[in-house]
Amino acid sequence: MFNKKVALGIFLTFFSLGFCSISTAQSIGDPVVSNKTSKIAVPVKKIKPLSKEVSGAFRLNSDGWAVAFEKGRIKSKEPKKSDMFHDVRFWQIEFSERRNPKELRMYANDASTSGGKAYAYGKINNLYALRFNIGKKKMIAGKPYPNSISIHWLYAGGLTLGLLKPYYIITADKGSIKYSAENQASFLNVNNIVGAAGFSTGLSETKIIPGLNLKTALHFDFGANKNLLSAVELGVSGEFYTQNIELMANQKAVPYFFNLYAGIQFGRRSR
Repeated sequence: MFNKKVALGIFLTFFSLGFCSISTAQSIGDPVVSNKTSKIAVPVKKIKPLSKEVSGAFRLNSDGWAVAFEKGRIKSKEPKKSDMFHDVRFWQIEFSERRNPKELRMYANDASTSGGKAYAYGKINNLYALRFNIGKKKMIAGKPYPNSISIHWLYAGGLTLGLLKPYYIITADKGSIKYSAENQASFLNVNNIVGAAGFSTGLSETKIIPGLNLKTALHFDFGANKNLLSAVELGVSGEFYTQNIELMANQKAVPYFFNLYAGIQFGRRSR
C-alpha cells in the first residue's frame, strides 16, 4: 500500500514538472500576436505657400496714359494665410505721358478730311515721366477664392524723373520751330502752321527734371485662380517737381500735377 502511494506521488510530481516546462517553453519561444493594428507614419509633403507675383499694367489717366511693370512679395503674419493675398508689398517701374487738358488737336488749314497734318495747337513741351515706386496692397473686402473678387486698398510712392521735350511744329514761313518769344507769332498763327514735326525733332534737347509722386487706389482682383493675377485699378495720383513745368503757351506753369486713372493689370503668382 505504501509503495502504491509513493509511486502515485512520484508520477504526479514528474507530470507537473513536465507540464510546467512545456508551458514555459511555449511562452518563451512563441511570438506574441497582438490584435491591435500597427500605425505607420506616412510623411506628408507640405505645399509651399504663394510668395511672389509679377505683372504688367496699362492705365488711362485723366491727362494721359501710362504703362507699368510690377513685382511683389506676398506677406502675412500667418503663413497659412499668405495665399489669401492680404498683404502684398511691391516695387514698380512706370512710364507715362502727361498732357494738358486744354490741349487741342487740330489739322493744318482745318483740313481734317483732306489729308491735313495733325498737330496740338498751343503745345510747347512734351512731358514724359519715369517713376520708381514702392508700395503696398492690403485686402479690405471679398474672399480671394476661384471665381470671386477681392478688393484691396493700394498706396505707393517714389522717385519721378520728368523728361521735358520741346514740341516742334512746321510753319510756312520759318519751317520747323519751337515756341520762344521770337517765334511766338508764327507758332500761334493757325493759318501759318503746316503740321507737327516728327517725334525725333528736339529729342536731343530733352531735359531731366527730378520729382516725387504719390498715388492711392482701389484694386479689384478677379483672377480665375490663385496663380493668376487679373485686376482693375481705380485711383488718384499726384506728382511734384523741383521746378515749374510749362506745357502750353499762355498757360500758367506749375510744379505739380494731379489726375484720376483707371487701369488693367495681368500677371502670375508663384511659390
